[in-house]
Amino acid sequence: MAKRTGEKYNAIIEAAVKVIAENGYHNSQVSKIAREAGVADGTIYLYFQNKEDVLVSLFKVKMGDFTASARQELKQLENPYERLAKLISMHFMMLEADRNLALVLQIQLRQSDAFIRKGIAAPLKDYFKIVEEIIEQGISTGVFRSDLNKKLTRQIVFGAMDEVATSWVMSQHNYKLTDQIEPVYNLLARAMSTDGACQAFPAKLLNKAG
Repeated sequence: MAKRTGEKYNAIIEAAVKVIAENGYHNSQVSKIAREAGVADGTIYLYFQNKEDVLVSLFKVKMGDFTASARQELKQLENPYERLAKLISMHFMMLEADRNLALVLQIQLRQSDAFIRKGIAAPLKDYFKIVEEIIEQGISTGVFRSDLNKKLTRQIVFGAMDEVATSWVMSQHNYKLTDQIEPVYNLLARAMSTDGACQAFPAKLLNKAG
């Protein structure tokens, strides 16, 4: 199998995002992806085992890029509230900026196939670790409640962002996902705070969200 780098590999990943978003996973034949990428059908199999592998690889690439970017951005912040706000901002901005990617991540990736579930587990775990680190920092610095269950809280934080994003995609975008950044932040931050209050949403971060 060819090394998973280079122009053709990247072209196939981007083509897969577009084709799967427009046709749905089950109606996205490898031939359609190849045609969109401008490569021969057989070229797909130089990089991927099958269509399921294409979808899993797509997720690994996109989620890997996002988590790497998030870690770089969060490294520049020390306040747990600001780090939470930054992560929510980046998550929603990424999805709003690429409609096709949002459709694939929020709708088409939700397959029951065991290969797909297993394949996306590791990239998701990396994202979950970022969320847990924010929670741990908030607890250790005394700004988040000390009785928070780290795993449960992480599930709630990620689940809230995920559900809001899915609802936005399903609504056919009659409103901006980024308009939900501050309300989601306020809800989560207040729930985790020691006294039901929280630091006001740091609007300056919106101008720097990457």
